[in-house]
Amino acid sequence: MTRQPLRLAILEAERTLAAAGIDSPRVDAELLAAHVVGVDRGRLLLQPLVDPPVVEELRQLVERRAAREPLQHLLGTAVLGPVTVAVGPGVFTPRPETELLLEWGLQAIAGIPSPLVVDLCTGSAALALGVVACRPDAVVHAVEADSVALTWAQRNISAHVNAGGAPVTLHAADVRWTDLLVELESHVDLVLCNPPYVPDGTPLPPEVAGWDPPDALYGGPDGLEIIRAVIAASAGLLRYGGCLAIEHDDTHGEVVPALLRRRRVLTDVEEHHDLAGRPRFATARRRSVGAS
Repeated sequence: MTRQPLRLAILEAERTLAAAGIDSPRVDAELLAAHVVGVDRGRLLLQPLVDPPVVEELRQLVERRAAREPLQHLLGTAVLGPVTVAVGPGVFTPRPETELLLEWGLQAIAGIPSPLVVDLCTGSAALALGVVACRPDAVVHAVEADSVALTWAQRNISAHVNAGGAPVTLHAADVRWTDLLVELESHVDLVLCNPPYVPDGTPLPPEVAGWDPPDALYGGPDGLEIIRAVIAASAGLLRYGGCLAIEHDDTHGEVVPALLRRRRVLTDVEEHHDLAGRPRFATARRRSVGAS
């Protein structure tokens, strides 16, 4: 069995992905090669020759990626800030844009010892795990309604705990429930949420539309059904001075802050943009007693 140059296999993979219209063909080709070989991407140059079955496995993965199967599904994992979570069919794939929301949330609780944090619409539990990875002293609750997503969330939380990480309490619950987490009412320091927010019928890239579960993407005719429920739930959960951050569609840069301002108990409403300059998430703070 003649071994083959890995470099040439990666170049061929890059050409195939570029021809298929993949935005980052070189990066995707290298990540897939690293996955097949079993090394970090930065160590690929240390693997000059590989066996033909490795090349064939890479070729098959590249064909699937060229057909617009998400890279994260092919790798079996997605990265959000400091954590890597398992993802696949039936759960929303975390996107890099959400790291900004996580960073904002961590800054909001930076001076609070053992903060109480709630992650609504947790999906894979990436946000919740991102918090405890950076703040092991935090008491974190994660909420998810979908049974398949709950399975993924529990898998990721268990893996995190088994590796020595701090626990996350997972709840099978719907953010639209009027009695959501009543035991935490008026005690939460931070609520984070990346909800379904795409307006129904909005065209999406094949990697999203064909693979992410619709219930994790679409938020009703205007995309705001779940966001309205999250704002209502958060207003009750937050303690005085507690903070809220909600990711939203880039067409919601004015309407979501307006919804937050309608809640008289919320103040300091701000809109935040992603690295591409698009409206991405809104934040607010629970008004303190006696504040006007």
